[in-house]
Order: sequence, then structure tokens, then C-alpha cells
Amino acid sequence: MSLRTDAEKIMQSAITASLPDTAVEKALQHKEFGKGKIVLVAIGKAAWQMAKTANYILEGKISQGIVITKYGHSKGELPPLEIWEAGHPVLDENSLKATERAIDLVSGLTAEDTVLFLISGGGSALFEKPLIPLKELQAITSDLLASGADIVSMNTVRKRLSAVKGGKFAQLCAPAKVYAIVLSDIIGDPLDMIASGPAYPDTSTSEQALEVIRKYKIMVSPEAAAALRQETPKALDNVETIITGSVTELAAAGKAAAEALGYETLVLTTSLACQAKEAGSFLGAIAREYAGKGKKLAFMAGGETVVHLHGRGKGGRNQELALSAGEGISGLTNAAVFSFGSDGTDGPTDAAGGYADGSTKTKLLEQGITIPGVLEQNDAYHALEKTGGLLITGATGTNVNDLAVLLLDEKL
Repeated sequence: MSLRTDAEKIMQSAITASLPDTAVEKALQHKEFGKGKIVLVAIGKAAWQMAKTANYILEGKISQGIVITKYGHSKGELPPLEIWEAGHPVLDENSLKATERAIDLVSGLTAEDTVLFLISGGGSALFEKPLIPLKELQAITSDLLASGADIVSMNTVRKRLSAVKGGKFAQLCAPAKVYAIVLSDIIGDPLDMIASGPAYPDTSTSEQALEVIRKYKIMVSPEAAAALRQETPKALDNVETIITGSVTELAAAGKAAAEALGYETLVLTTSLACQAKEAGSFLGAIAREYAGKGKKLAFMAGGETVVHLHGRGKGGRNQELALSAGEGISGLTNAAVFSFGSDGTDGPTDAAGGYADGSTKTKLLEQGITIPGVLEQNDAYHALEKTGGLLITGATGTNVNDLAVLLLDEKL
């Protein structure tokens, strides 16, 4: 078996084990909804998969609803639910139209009714009613992404520029009850930050939001600055929340798959949060330390890295991580590093992530390309495309962070 084959098996096994079907079923199995209507609202990259399971479990009890997910992430009709696709990671007009439709569906409900709210990562861009012009919100989002701001910092800002984030959607649903099932894509599972917490009391403050703007030197209009100074709901009395799924489960599934292939496996962390290329360099250093031990070894790190954009290339954090590791493992015949997003997308690309081994650097040099040069231009996608190092899965139906893996074969 080749290292590439093992990488594909581990990735697919980890993703399959992290699908939200079982978790959603468990959250609904013993739930009593009462005599009122059930209106379903599902948002995020895993929205379609979560809604499909809920629709099946509740067997016709849902009166109406809407699924709002990223382009290419729906997999067909789910009557009686409306399916909308919209922009991610930067919102677009469809995000706004779909959100208005969701607000329409929950307006006028009574205290007897329930909004079944299915939330997954990506909801911050997909579910939005901005308090400032769309173009400015798009620009602020793009600038924060380019600056390397982490997801918590980004959402601290975005929830204050929105009429539905930071607990405000739950207020729009009142007096109806909200039963929220949340698939976590943020380290530590902060419920007020996942999809910017549309149905959870906000723990962040306006001063923290302003500090993010200052730290990353983001230009905002006077209207946006005024919105950032407005506080968000700190208490909600109509919401019950269940959290399910996390990067811990993704890493555990990856570990089980690697061990089934004969690797001694160590999960280094499920809280990886640094620059992608630094994480790749670190895994490359581990490879050199253990490459000659005569064992099949696997080292895993789950979490979410960031990328500082300097160039105008194409790529994503997982692709940068893998390519950066390719520099460190160059010449090793028994080493490979791969990294992937559990949702099947990595940055604004069609790849889930990237794969590099001991030959990646040499293959690029033969074409006059250096890894440091590629990373400077943030063009990992095209470099990995030239070496056959792109990992492409398509939309997976889940979204529980990323997993980076170093594989070492026993033979040099």
C-alpha cells in the first residue's frame, strides 16, 4: 500500500465517521415538540445533511422550513423544505434573500410553536441580514480573512453588523421556542461563536469588536463603527441548545482508521491554531525526528490554522500546510503529510486540502518552482496540482474543522 492510498483511506474514514446523521438523530429521538407547528431552519455547510436527517426522523411533522448552504453543498430536494445556496466565505445577495425568507417563515409564530434550528459552520456568511450596506460588509469580511484573523475575532465583529447574529435571530423567533442543534466547527465549541451565535447569548463585547478592528487595521465607515458599539443580547429565555460533533471526534476517527492500517498513532492536539505554513514546518520537523525508527507511525493535529495573504495566488490553509511540510520532508522516501477540511472545501477552491511527500519539492524544482516562492504568493493550489497533491472529495455533508496528518512508513 502507498502512503497516498493510506492518506485517502484515513481521510474518507474520518469524514464518514463525522457526518452529523447519528448526532442529529440522537438529539431528536426523545424530544417532545408539543402541539404547535415545527418550522425548520438549517444554516451552514452541513445544513443539507442535518436537515435531511431531521426531516426523516420527524416523519412529516415539519410544516415548512428552509435550508441555507454553500453553493454546491445541497444534494437534492427535501420536501417540504426550501433549498437555498449562497456565498461562502464572503456572503452575497443570495445570503440576504435566503435569510429574509427564513425570517418570514418564523414570523408570526406562537408560544406553542417550535423553530428547529440546525446550525453548522459557514453560517456566518450564509445567514445574514446586514445593518450596513452589503458591499461594505463584504469588504470587511474579505479584509479580516486576508489579515489572518481567527474565526472568533471575525465573528465578534460580524455579529454586531447583523440583525440575526449574536442571539438576534432567537429574538425574531419569539414567542416561539427555539430548539437548536449545533455542529461545532470552532475549537472549544463556543456556542456564541459558531455561525456567529444567531440563537445564543453573546459573551463578547462591543469593545472587543472594536479592538479587532484596530488590531487588524480594518477600515470601517461611521455607520459600521456605530453598529460595532451596539451591544448584543446577553440572555435568551426561549432557546434550548444541543451541541454535537467536534474536531475531537474527527481526530478520533482518523486515529482509528490509521491504526486499522497498522500505524502507531498519536493525536498531538485537537486545538491547532497557528499559521498554516508553521504547522506544516512543525510536522516536517517531526518527520525528520522519527523517520528512521523502523515503525509505521502517524501523528495527527486537529483544529483550524490561518493564512496571511500576501500574494494573489489560489489555495487554502490545508493546502499551504501540506506544501509547507513538503519542504521539510524533502528527500524522505517514507514520509507524507496531508491536511484536509472536513467539509470538503479549503479556501475558495474545489479541493478539500493537500498532500505532499518526500518527492514534492523535487517535482516542483524540476519545473522551476520553489515551495517558499509558492507560499509567498499563496498559490499552493496550482503547485499541488502540478504534483498530483490536491485532495478532492466534493461537499461532504459535515463541518468539524480540519485534520492534518503525518504518515511515516517503516521502510526508508
